Amino acid sequence: MSHTDHPGFPDAIHRVSIVIPVYKGESTLGGLLAEIDPLTARAVSPGGAEWTVAEVILVFDHGPDDSARVIRSLERTYDYVRPVWLSRNFGQHSATLAGMASSGSEWIVTLDEDGQHDPSAIGTLLDAAIAESTPLVYAKPTNPPPHGAFRNAASRLAKSTVSQLAGDVATRDYQSFRLISGEIGRSVAAYSGTGVYLDVALGWVAPRATSAGVELRGAGGRSSGYSLRTLASHFWRLILSSGTKGLRLVSLTGAVFALAGLVLAVVFIVQRLTDGDLPTGWTSLITVMLFSSGAVLFSLGVIAEYLGVVVSTVMGKPPYLIVSDPEQGPLGSSRTRPWPTSPG
Repeated sequence: MSHTDHPGFPDAIHRVSIVIPVYKGESTLGGLLAEIDPLTARAVSPGGAEWTVAEVILVFDHGPDDSARVIRSLERTYDYVRPVWLSRNFGQHSATLAGMASSGSEWIVTLDEDGQHDPSAIGTLLDAAIAESTPLVYAKPTNPPPHGAFRNAASRLAKSTVSQLAGDVATRDYQSFRLISGEIGRSVAAYSGTGVYLDVALGWVAPRATSAGVELRGAGGRSSGYSLRTLASHFWRLILSSGTKGLRLVSLTGAVFALAGLVLAVVFIVQRLTDGDLPTGWTSLITVMLFSSGAVLFSLGVIAEYLGVVVSTVMGKPPYLIVSDPEQGPLGSSRTRPWPTSPG
């Protein structure tokens, strides 16, 4: 029997579905679930709100380790653990959307698998949601994130840039530890298209967002799954899904170079009229050509990226696809045993 059906929980208690996208969680999931387990009983937030974890949704995103085996083991150990199996690797945000779509509680909390996020801090996020009457709360680290100085600086720059492009407070303090209204979370998961960044999509529909201070922990000795290339890809995806302001940047770039060309033309005309001499040599010509061609190629590249997102959506590319446990399907180990032969 799930906690959502348990007669011992009054209607006033806040029920929470925890969604955990799993990529490399073999070594950390067991400890994380051990921390969550006491929260499936009655918990009280610092502000006095009663809450409980009704379910933990583990979304298998086809990582390189043996996370699938750990997920199956946790499902047998804890009756509130619900595995969600994706057909292939779709990425953290798509896996989170799949888990949100599969949830059933009035609140959804998204956690990382590496143990950086303390599940007991969910009560702090809930207090902020109640105090400010908002359906979206982000955990704002009160300590420096446990990453290198370069990555922390790049993260701050990315959040600031995207906040300006999206024009929404919901993206200003975004990170993967969030509390979301179940209605909004499931609706976003149902309607988000391919390539849409989760936090941008939440900013489109949430009337407001806030943040609550929590302390981040270390990643349990596990190295980050994000390379510089992956982080740059995430940043670019944020830009593309934040709206059409990126296309306005193309227009602005063209206008800047057109103005620069006009200024140069005026300078050359004035020089011609005053002393009859125009700058000689290839330096000026090549410089102008390089700048103008670079601006054109940059603009075409941005437009092409937007067209790529549109084409993927029009062609029906899904952001995720939920399937049954592969172990129980036709490719499972139970189906690959030799056929028994009859005696004699």
